[in-house]
Amino acid sequence: MTPAAREPRLLLRVLLLTVVAGLLLAFVSDAATLVRRLEAGAAEQRGEPAFYDHPATVRSAAPGTLVRSEELASAPDGMRGWRVLYHSTDRAGADILVSGIIAAPDTASPPAGRTVVAWGHPTTGTAPRCAPSSGIDPFDVIEGLRDLVHAGYVVAASDYSGMGSAGPASFLIGTTEGHNVLDSARAARQLVAAGASDRLALWGHSQGGHAALFAAQLAASYAPELRLQAVAVAAPATELGGLLTADIGDVSGVTIGAYAFDAYSAAYAASRPGLRLEAILTPAGVAALPEMAALCLLGQNSALHVIARPLIGGFLAHDPTTTEPWASLLAENTPGAAAMPVPLFVAQ
Repeated sequence: MTPAAREPRLLLRVLLLTVVAGLLLAFVSDAATLVRRLEAGAAEQRGEPAFYDHPATVRSAAPGTLVRSEELASAPDGMRGWRVLYHSTDRAGADILVSGIIAAPDTASPPAGRTVVAWGHPTTGTAPRCAPSSGIDPFDVIEGLRDLVHAGYVVAASDYSGMGSAGPASFLIGTTEGHNVLDSARAARQLVAAGASDRLALWGHSQGGHAALFAAQLAASYAPELRLQAVAVAAPATELGGLLTADIGDVSGVTIGAYAFDAYSAAYAASRPGLRLEAILTPAGVAALPEMAALCLLGQNSALHVIARPLIGGFLAHDPTTTEPWASLLAENTPGAAAMPVPLFVAQ
């Protein structure tokens, strides 16, 4: 074979070796980054319980006021991240503490500051340990985080009340969720290093879509200093009565129903006379609620299914969509009662 004939093959081999070497280097680099983040996350996880504890004395403060924050070394490359504990309010207007995560680019903020994207997470459970901000990698569960931060946004991710830090129930309780989401954006603005502006976008999935829609409805009256730009939701929990009717015939429907009925019972019992679980659930359903509410959807799904499966067809004694005051609560916590003066994207 002549040198001229060998040259293309030689060039191909060189290119192939170059590509392989590049892939190997990238793999080694990514693996090293992953190990670094997991080691940092494991160390941070050991300190989580103390972070979520309420201070011995807590004075009331404006919603969004930071109680404490800690920067997390486990943040992905290209961003900085913080675990935060901040003031918010529940459905009754009571001052509460809520935890969450803030993430921002690790570069200098532009003069006008960065738009905040407040993220509403999907159902993970309702117990304190089900909080997305806990665990070795709390950033991994924020959908679209890397794309958003790399595009220059600050991302604020609330756990919602009662998760992470102790507090009143919030599951599918629109006003509490909406306040918690809006106040996470306010908390982000207090972190100088995040460079957050007053511009706000809302993004949520499933339960988080429900939270984002309520936040959008409440933004003008509850957080008028924030300039809402747009709202995007994926598979949001909207028509709560219809969703319950459609889903109650499988383990997921029983599980979500148990979370919701337990939360509503806790949040509304004092203000809604006659709100009794026995009015809508079978004795077996009532007995199962505390155990199910203590389990997380992620990590304890099998245990939830063990409890929920025998209840299929035997969970409800009466229809909550027609039994008061449950029917009114489902309607009250269905988003859509107020118009949104910004673009809204809904994906199903």
